[in-house]
Amino acid sequence: MTHEAILNQLGYTPNEALSLQLSRIEENTTGYEKIIKHILDLHEALKPSESYVALSNSNDYFKIKIDATSDISATEALEKINHFADKYKVNLQKVDGKPTYYILGFAA
Repeated sequence: MTHEAILNQLGYTPNEALSLQLSRIEENTTGYEKIIKHILDLHEALKPSESYVALSNSNDYFKIKIDATSDISATEALEKINHFADKYKVNLQKVDGKPTYYILGFAA
C-alpha cells in the first residue's frame, strides 16, 4: 500500500513531509507491513465512536485518539481499541493523562 493511499485513508492531504513521517513510523512500528491494513480498519471502526487513528505530532508512531463527547462513545472506542490490540497482538502505549494510545507494533 502506498504512502499516498494510507494518508488519504486517514484523512490527510499527502505531501512530502507527511510521507517522510510515515516512513519513520513504518521503521518504528514492529511488523508494520502485517498490521497496516488492520490499523486502517481500526480507523474506520472508530469513526462512529468519535475517535480515530492519526500520525503523532510528537513521536514517530501512529496514535489512537479518543475524542468521544459521551461516556458511551468513549467506552465503545476503548472496547474497539482493546479488541484490536488483543486480536492482532499489538503493543499499545497509553499517553499519561490523555485518552490517546501509540501503536508500537506487534508484541514481541
